[in-house]
Amino acid sequence: MVTAVEKTPARLTARPSWLLTQLAVHVHRLVTDGFGEVGARGYHYRILAALDEFGVASQAELGRRCNMDRSDVVAAINELAEQGFVERTPDPDDRRRNMVTLTRAGDRQLRHLDRALDEVQDDLLGPLPAEDRQTLTRLLTQLLTHHQRG
Repeated sequence: MVTAVEKTPARLTARPSWLLTQLAVHVHRLVTDGFGEVGARGYHYRILAALDEFGVASQAELGRRCNMDRSDVVAAINELAEQGFVERTPDPDDRRRNMVTLTRAGDRQLRHLDRALDEVQDDLLGPLPAEDRQTLTRLLTQLLTHHQRG
């Protein structure tokens, strides 16, 4: 069977930028489907993960930590609050600001999302042995860190 890569001009397939773009489209679909199976979206995972790791945060802080636009943060927090996964309360030091807290139900949902994302990682990286997976993750982290500093 001939793959799409084999039908693509070599000058494209030899470029990491093209390969990363193609993989990004594929992984976005995998992640969207994986989270969809548990009734969630990627933004939900970002917010729940940030709250779990860093604790109570303002909506603005969550936007910065999760690299999300303010309106997307508000919409995602509204959805998470409706499902009981987060609680939003006024900041006692600044009533104009809301503080967001992870609930027990949110912690359970985060664990469900972790498992869904683990399955996506296994699907995406299936052809690679564990050592290559670690190397790929290290290299991608190095590239991302470099370009975020710029």
